[in-house]
Amino acid sequence: MAEYSLAGKRVWVCGHKGMVGGAVVRRLASEGCEVLTADRSEADLINPAQVDAYMAKHKPHAIFMAAAKVGGILANDTQAAEFLYENTMIATNVIHAAHVHGAEKLLFLGSSCIYPKFANQPIREDSLLTGPLEPTNEWYAIAKIAGVKMCQAYRKQYGSDFISAMPTNLYGPGDNYDLKTSHVLPALIRKAHEAKEAGESGMEIWGTGSPMREFLHADDCADGLVFLMKHYSEAEHMNLGSGTDIRIDDLAQMVMDVVGLEGDLRKDTSKPDGTPKKLMDNSRIAALGWTPKIGLQDGINAVYADAPFR
Repeated sequence: MAEYSLAGKRVWVCGHKGMVGGAVVRRLASEGCEVLTADRSEADLINPAQVDAYMAKHKPHAIFMAAAKVGGILANDTQAAEFLYENTMIATNVIHAAHVHGAEKLLFLGSSCIYPKFANQPIREDSLLTGPLEPTNEWYAIAKIAGVKMCQAYRKQYGSDFISAMPTNLYGPGDNYDLKTSHVLPALIRKAHEAKEAGESGMEIWGTGSPMREFLHADDCADGLVFLMKHYSEAEHMNLGSGTDIRIDDLAQMVMDVVGLEGDLRKDTSKPDGTPKKLMDNSRIAALGWTPKIGLQDGINAVYADAPFR
C-alpha cells in the first residue's frame, strides 16, 4: 500500500484536550501538516449540525477521532445512558460528516474494553463480538463497537478510507490523577506520592496483586496512530499495545521505587482483583513495522516528574 502522506494536509484532531488527543497534536508537529482543533464552543461533537458546519468550513483531509466521554467503573455504571448516547453520537456525527465532506482518511480510536470479558489471551482482533462484554463498562464498549462498525460500513458502501485502532491501557501527560475516578497506574503514582509526603512507610493496594495488566505511554500511542494513518488501510480494526504485561504488585513496587517511597507493599486481599489478565495481541501492527519505544519505568519516571499534584 502506498504511504498516505500528512505533509501539507489539514488534519483535525478531535479531542485534542484529552491525554491521547494532546499526544497526537504533539506528534503531528513533525509531519508538516496543519493541525486543526475545535473547542466544544466551536463544534460540540454531540450536535450533528455543529459538526457538519465545522467540517464544511475547514474541510479536513484527515481526522484523528480521539474524542470520547470517558470515566472509571463508577461513572460507567451510574451514567449508562450518557455514556451510550454521547459516545454513539460523537462517532456517528464525525464519521458521517467526514463522508459527506470528502475527508481523505479517518482514524477512529476505540478501547480494549470492546473485547469480550473472557476473551482468549493475548486478545486478537478477531475476538470482537465473540462473547459477552464486561458489564461495568458495556455501555461505553457498545458505543465504541458501533464506531468501529460505522467505519467498516462507510468503507463497504462508499469506499471511504476509514480505519480503527484499539489502544491498551494508556498513561502519560494529561492523565487523570483523581483517586476516585482514575485508572490503576495514575492512582498508584498519586497514592505513593501522598504516602511519601505524609512520611508513611510503604502503601496498600487492593487484592492479591496478581492480576496482569498491559500499559502504553500516550506518546507511543500517538506515534502508533500516526503510523497507522500513514501505512494502514483495511476494514479490520488494529490493536495498539506494548505487547508485554506486568503484575499489579510488581507495578506498585516499580511506582514506589520511582517515587522514592520506602517500606513494604501491603495487600488488602479482602478487596477484589478484577480480571486476572488482559493483554492485547500486538502482532499485526508489529508485522507492519511499528513497535513502542518508551519503557514502562522510563515512562513512569517522566510522568511523575511532571505530575500536576507535585
